[in-house]
Amino acid sequence: MRFALLGDPVAHSRSPAIQAAALRSAGIEGRYEARQVDASGVHRACAEMRAGHLDGANVTMPHKHEAAAAADRLIGPALRGMAVNTLVASDGEVEGHTTDVPAVVDIWARCGLPLDAPVLILGSGGAATAALLALEGRDLAISARSVEAITTLVDSLDIDANPHPWGRPLDGAVVVNATPIGMEGESLPDGVLAVASGLLDMAYGPDPTPAVALALTAGTPVADGLDMLVAQAARSFTLWTGCSPDLEAMQAAARR
Repeated sequence: MRFALLGDPVAHSRSPAIQAAALRSAGIEGRYEARQVDASGVHRACAEMRAGHLDGANVTMPHKHEAAAAADRLIGPALRGMAVNTLVASDGEVEGHTTDVPAVVDIWARCGLPLDAPVLILGSGGAATAALLALEGRDLAISARSVEAITTLVDSLDIDANPHPWGRPLDGAVVVNATPIGMEGESLPDGVLAVASGLLDMAYGPDPTPAVALALTAGTPVADGLDMLVAQAARSFTLWTGCSPDLEAMQAAARR
């Protein structure tokens, strides 16, 4: 079987190692390659899937919305959010899924993040879309540098979430960093984590992000970007192969 990661940049990604470990553990012969592509590369990969030359793909920044346009049909929350992180070849067509949404639910429980606390989502892009859909019905606030982007996102999803000033803490909230902040060692705005009851940081880099390091020092429950990456990767693997992957093997590959 043949799979790919589509995005820009992709050189930092742990996805190839994670999926290779999943394939080995399941005894499946296959290859997973990272491709740095522009929007046209997403459409070319979909053409490969329709022709039977590619079995599936993950899609990362900045192409999740483009992947939704390139797929032949969208499944579940991918249709609602118009954002796709997993493409699946199916009978000569391409299905678009989002495994980010169930991954948020999976790791929330797995990492012990508070279930009854308010949630402060940072960002207004595809990752924020996934967080909003996964946590719908909770006490949600969303913060981004552009208030207009927040309004557009919340209205498009028809979700009840309150705009919150960028950089201002929200007492007792679980902070969800759905921005790239931290991937290159940047810190979240001062004070945002000081009164937080938990952290889900979707960003990751070679080392723990400053936000994750700060939360761990404070003893705050944390799910980091590698937890998120493994959770969505496991869901993608099952969509492609029909098999349940070895999560321990995937976690080990992610953190090696």
